Amino acid sequence: MTHPLLDLAPLSAAHFASIEDRVARLLSTEQDVVIMQGEALLPLEGAIRATAGPGTTALNVITGPYGQTFGDWLRDCGATVIDLAVPFHTAVTAAQIRAAFAEHPAIDFVSLVHAEAATGNTNPVAEIGEVVREHGALFYLDAVASIGAEPVLPDAWGVDLCVIGAQKAMGGPAGVSAVSVSERAWARMAANPAAPRRSYLSLLDWKERWVDGGRKALLHAPAQLEMLALEACVERIEGEGLDAVMARHASAAAATRAGAVALGGGLEPYVHAAPDAAPVATTLRVPVGVDAGSVVAKALAADPVLPVVAGGGALAGEMVRVNHYGPDATPDAVHSSLAGLGAALAEFGVPVDLEAARRAVTRTWG
Repeated sequence: MTHPLLDLAPLSAAHFASIEDRVARLLSTEQDVVIMQGEALLPLEGAIRATAGPGTTALNVITGPYGQTFGDWLRDCGATVIDLAVPFHTAVTAAQIRAAFAEHPAIDFVSLVHAEAATGNTNPVAEIGEVVREHGALFYLDAVASIGAEPVLPDAWGVDLCVIGAQKAMGGPAGVSAVSVSERAWARMAANPAAPRRSYLSLLDWKERWVDGGRKALLHAPAQLEMLALEACVERIEGEGLDAVMARHASAAAATRAGAVALGGGLEPYVHAAPDAAPVATTLRVPVGVDAGSVVAKALAADPVLPVVAGGGALAGEMVRVNHYGPDATPDAVHSSLAGLGAALAEFGVPVDLEAARRAVTRTWG
């Protein structure tokens, strides 16, 4: 049996490298970009294990669950970790980062999540980057959720390790991811005796066998279908224009926030201040006495394709998340999500105004 997705010529090293170049242009970076053959947790963990170890003093910013995970990895590497946790309904500030450096001048590594889709907040990376540069620390950034939804500029912001994935705002595959690596980060890895080598986690293997070799021979057989999907995803963004893609996400976030407030019934934005809210997803607090998971279940029972989920962990009972990213960064997706949530709340006896929500979404999207 033949199939167009099975009978493909092998992906060449030159083709692989050309996709890396397109991702680099998406990031406006001159740094080396390595596309790793796995979901974004692969480079996220690999970058930490390559650059951190005993003697590292890391400032780990926690604005959601991924920040907590990074702290665990850093401790596992033997680093001294200073956690800077802020309430999940807000964002960290550059002033808080500066204060942490003042209190702990030995900090030489900073880990930060740009946008936490799980909690719906986004952090001011450009301002934070200025502080990190002043102190000479290595800057590690998780931009998996933010890429495509808001600017991600590793060079301009002084980010040494910037990890992205295509499965959210880019509207692409989850099976491959990428990391941009500065010369400082490569040097830190080379000096780290505990950096993974001869391992799927190893960035140094990619550096020595791929980048330094002129990108002529791949380390192993690439994930061909995922690589082609990533190429198509980047091509689609290039065709629409990155600014237009980001504008769609910003409109979706503003419209969801306005529509939820207009819907009433006690549904309200989880992230208090609009500038702290991520354009990739909007988190909403359900009315007191109503279970978020039950609301989402009712909404999905009526329309299984709605991009809505209940919060995770301790937030499962009180938070609903509208994932207006990628193909769902559209007015129709926002209208449908709020209509579905409103109908579900009404079944619990919560008074809502569906028409007011519809008007707010239309007016805000413009």
